[in-house]
Amino acid sequence: MPLLDRNGSKLDDWTISEDGTADAPRILVAFEHLKDALAGNGRGRRIGVAIANTVKADALAPFLNDIDLVSIAFPAYGDGRGFSIAKQLRHAGFKGTLRAAGPLIADQFAYALACGFDEIDLPQAQAARQPVEQWVHAAASISNTYQRGFGAENILDARHAARLARK
Repeated sequence: MPLLDRNGSKLDDWTISEDGTADAPRILVAFEHLKDALAGNGRGRRIGVAIANTVKADALAPFLNDIDLVSIAFPAYGDGRGFSIAKQLRHAGFKGTLRAAGPLIADQFAYALACGFDEIDLPQAQAARQPVEQWVHAAASISNTYQRGFGAENILDARHAARLARK
């Protein structure tokens, strides 16, 4: 599956290891194996976790300082629960990489970035329909938002600051 960030395609250097036993410097484990992978991490590997969009952000709270990547599944582009989870994880203080995994569309890219996602892991069929250039253009086409996100200042805060400056 192609991996995209705000600059375009990027190399995925994470090894999928459902049960956490793979011998690689960066492993992505299923949520149900996260505790075991962290407990057996005497080798200094970086650990990431893949979660369904039904997992509550609170379930990851005890591990946020120990994991470097959270990959949130998007089973369909119309299922936005992953956006909410991403915002909750960022508000909880997660500083690692957030990855959206699934058939999002380019029009959702700017919003995904505003919610705190760093990258999107697309199915091959979706990537074939919307080339990388379309994703990069879509991300750059929205420079102002109403939502408080993790990028530029939002429109409402900018208006409020301008009103305060006039007083």
